Amino acid sequence: MQSICVIGGNRYFGRLLVQRLQAAGHHVTVINRGSTPPPDGVEHLVVDRDDEAALTVALASRTFDVVIDQVCYTPVQAAIAARAFQGRTRRYVMTSTIEVYDPSTAALPFIPHGTPVPEETVDPAMWRVSTDLPWRDDAYLEAHYAEGKRQAEAAFTQHGGFAFASVRSAHVLGGGAQEFTGRLAHYVEHITQGRPLIVHPAVLPTVFIHYEELADLLLWAATATDFTGPVNACSDGLFDVRDLSAVIHAQTGREPVYRAAAPGEAASPFSFDRHYAMSNARAKQLGFTFSRTADWLPGAVAEALAVSATPAL
Repeated sequence: MQSICVIGGNRYFGRLLVQRLQAAGHHVTVINRGSTPPPDGVEHLVVDRDDEAALTVALASRTFDVVIDQVCYTPVQAAIAARAFQGRTRRYVMTSTIEVYDPSTAALPFIPHGTPVPEETVDPAMWRVSTDLPWRDDAYLEAHYAEGKRQAEAAFTQHGGFAFASVRSAHVLGGGAQEFTGRLAHYVEHITQGRPLIVHPAVLPTVFIHYEELADLLLWAATATDFTGPVNACSDGLFDVRDLSAVIHAQTGREPVYRAAAPGEAASPFSFDRHYAMSNARAKQLGFTFSRTADWLPGAVAEALAVSATPAL
């Protein structure tokens, strides 16, 4: 049994992770602002992670084998956590994102189309950290989500004082109503209602991961291995928006309708005109076995269709 602290962990794959850590026999402490209580038997510390003094008081004399940070979005948050958990943990795992590789958000090395993007494309040990930017401004943070994640990884790597690993998640699907982003629901609703999907003239594929698989990978990263640095988390297989729509068509019989995005117009989710589909080779080399997106995507679509067909109360 290990003592595990989860920051966040109140919804979707984070909540499932907490449940699986508990089922594996670990002592679990959840830190969040109290909007959703954790499962019975899980210690709950209600505190704002952005308030360093309050966080330090809430932690008191607690120490942990591992901290899993589900909700770190900025280098300021990373710096606060690094100080607060200094001497309290031997290992820190941060949930990051595929968006760190988006070439539209930073000057990144060119990766040819068709070449899976490896972790070294964004090296947190070398990435510049700028804590003086307006990271506490919600509009700024939303517009600079990818850079916030890159700099958070960099802040932990360069100043953490503990073994640090980041899990760069692909686009997460599955779980029906639990999938709170609404991106799969966007496709289900547009196709079933005959509304056009806005796509780029030449769409490029991306990678996905099922929310249960991501919870399993985070459990593995925290408790079953000691790697450091970033690792990409994505199921096997590339899918683009037309492939995704074809799965929905197979279950509904409704033909997708597409309209090309005008210059500057926002496209439907998962329509990409730039390449940053990740490689999962490092995680495999470290011992994790991935599923195939083609195997679980029909089930995720069926769940989303069921939610769409359920009348609102």
